[in-house]
Amino acid sequence: MNENKDQDSEPIADVSAQRVARVYAEALLNAAEKQGQSEQVLESLESFIRDLFPAEPQFEAFLQSSAVGRERKAQVMDKVFEGKASPVFVDFLKVLNQHERLDLLRPILTAAKELRDERAHRIRVQVRSAVPLADAQTNRLVEQLRANLKLEPVLQTEVDPDLLGGVVVRVGDWLYDASVRARLDSIRNQLIERSSHEIQSGRDRFSIASGN
Repeated sequence: MNENKDQDSEPIADVSAQRVARVYAEALLNAAEKQGQSEQVLESLESFIRDLFPAEPQFEAFLQSSAVGRERKAQVMDKVFEGKASPVFVDFLKVLNQHERLDLLRPILTAAKELRDERAHRIRVQVRSAVPLADAQTNRLVEQLRANLKLEPVLQTEVDPDLLGGVVVRVGDWLYDASVRARLDSIRNQLIERSSHEIQSGRDRFSIASGN
């Protein structure tokens, strides 16, 4: 599987917020799965954040404002979403509003995607390459990752011309850098280290000869 990286870019929340967001994300997924609407609800949440918030930044500010009461926010949400969104999604927004957690919508989306992938035995893999990968290269990479990880990889691809060539693959904290840039940096570092060693050896020999 292959996805564009930009669709999954979310600001990083602090650790405590991430924990709380995961709790709410799990509750959302559980409620959505009972209604057979997990994909629909996640798409609604993603569109809410990715499309509506940038188009109407004042609405995001309104929802997250501590100066606006919960009842007023609930009234506005009823008006905005009536007949336009899944009841599961709307009810979830109201629960967040009741607990004054609407500021966690972005980390909740990130956590919900991670949980969905875990339940489907999928894993997100970030792939950077100097040029777009050919279908054959992508398929070979997916097969290798699937065999090694024992999970279904979901590629999030990005083109980075600075790499010059090759690919950089990141899975969680694991990084595999097979880019031309990395190889050039490695060669350069080896040359610097070798030159430093030779200079130091020359100094040592000169010191010994001076001492004699």
